[in-house]
Amino acid sequence: MRRSTRAASGVPNSKWCAGAELAHASDPRRELLLGLLQAGLQRVDGRRCVREALTGLTPAPARVWLAAVGKAAESMALGAHEALGAAIERTLLITRDAPSAARLIAGGAVETLLGAHPLPDERSLAAGERLLAWVDALPPEAQPMFLISGGASSLVEVLEPGATLHDLEALTRQAFAQGIAIGELNARRAALSRIKGGRLAVHLRGRPARALFVSDVPRDDPRVIGSGLMGPASSGADQVERQVVASVDHAVAAVAAAAAELGLSVHAPARRFEGDAARLAARFAHELRLASAQLCVWGGESTVQLPSHPGRGGRNQHLALAAARLIAGHADLMLLAAGTDGIDGLTEDAGALIDADTCARLTLAELDADRCLQQADSARALAASGDLVHTGPTGTNVGDLVIGLKLPAAAARALADRHGGTRSRVL
Repeated sequence: MRRSTRAASGVPNSKWCAGAELAHASDPRRELLLGLLQAGLQRVDGRRCVREALTGLTPAPARVWLAAVGKAAESMALGAHEALGAAIERTLLITRDAPSAARLIAGGAVETLLGAHPLPDERSLAAGERLLAWVDALPPEAQPMFLISGGASSLVEVLEPGATLHDLEALTRQAFAQGIAIGELNARRAALSRIKGGRLAVHLRGRPARALFVSDVPRDDPRVIGSGLMGPASSGADQVERQVVASVDHAVAAVAAAAAELGLSVHAPARRFEGDAARLAARFAHELRLASAQLCVWGGESTVQLPSHPGRGGRNQHLALAAARLIAGHADLMLLAAGTDGIDGLTEDAGALIDADTCARLTLAELDADRCLQQADSARALAASGDLVHTGPTGTNVGDLVIGLKLPAAAARALADRHGGTRSRVL
């Protein structure tokens, strides 16, 4: 994991921007927060969670046909193969990026299809037709197993008669522009689909199956994950055993435990956050300032209502930039907001890590935080301040993490000295 050094096009004073990043990169609190983020990601890694869920099953599965769909599909499939080995005869992967480790999957045939995300396209429709045909062609002796993670809503689709790809694209764009919550968006997507909302389970015709989920939705409801791609049939007449193996609650708990092990006092509210990113930024900054704890960690998913011609950014970058205005001048405060899938909006950065001087760096770069927020151009601003966080693909997707730290730099340095480097100690 590294903090992104890529500057957005058109950023003024790019030479100064690089210097500004170097000036604050050595702050030990940044390594501490990045290490805590990594601890949360490791806990919800799809490979690990699926492997643990499937190891030691009795009776042991045999002749498994495996379908993995979503942004964490490759990671989850690797975990299944590690647990079940030669019991898996066939594997169908439908994901966003070309798998890097599919060649490591031993045994059986592996078929890979790439869908589109976050906007579906013709690849998503082709992947949906293949998934439906794959289910319909299951041989009688095969044991079907499904691994579903966030992103499946866009990556795979078979549309209802009369619905068009244009309808689906328009719905998705409208949701982005209006900041529609994920649960409501997925319900609308399911209404256009022949395989979402429990309809794919109907094609199993009552045969037993297993479905494991890495959840990125509120309440971890299989009816909502992936728009209900492997949710229960509306008739209730399916025999699918469903299990959520990773959620943002697990990630929050892992961050809190890692921080406590370092000796930090922790505040980790159980309730997940949702709603407008700027309002949440105000809440988090307020709680961080007033909390007696040194570290606050929240899990959930925010929304952003976009202007007619938005700039670049995502909900986590928007939240972080909004928070930067509110902690300006508070030298002991820092905040990290990141998507656990490593992707924020239409960018390839996971989010941002801001501090008390972020807005000062923006001013020197001749940028205004308020204006960038109004234009939904947070990526441009945070590239200029050197505060973007880039993780690359994470192998999971459980929503967003926001981690706030209230600790002077000197105290963090002493903490690092005691533990031989806080990031290595966390991991």
